[in-house]
Amino acid sequence: MSASASLAMTHLVSFAKEVDEDKVTPGVLGFIVFAAMALAVWALMKSMSRHMNKVDFPQAPDPKAEQPEPADAEASSQGKQQQG
Repeated sequence: MSASASLAMTHLVSFAKEVDEDKVTPGVLGFIVFAAMALAVWALMKSMSRHMNKVDFPQAPDPKAEQPEPADAEASSQGKQQQG
């Protein structure tokens, strides 16, 4: 081992001794819970993506474009005028 590697190992060992034994850490159970939640979020996002891809939004017509009136609308409006 080189001198720098030996110095790094000594530093890590001294850091490990500084860790307070009374502190509570999440440990393996915390990792498992976090991993399960991450997996659930991933599955929900994938499912949502599939459902969103199935949705077909009708495209709204351009309001600036001129749209011809249907013949039925003209006939019905003329019929209402004659009645009134």
